[in-house]
Amino acid sequence: MSTVLYVLTLVIVITGMDVLIFRDRFWERLMANVGIVLLFAAFHLRFMKNP
Repeated sequence: MSTVLYVLTLVIVITGMDVLIFRDRFWERLMANVGIVLLFAAFHLRFMKNP
């Protein structure tokens, strides 16, 4: 259940950033999305990894 909420939060953050800030800028939007995914992945590996 926590994974579903985690992925849903990731999708909401990326979609919100795309719509609000990077509407017509492809490369900036792509770089920001990759950065967000990397941050979420790092957070997941650091704090949500099962022992």
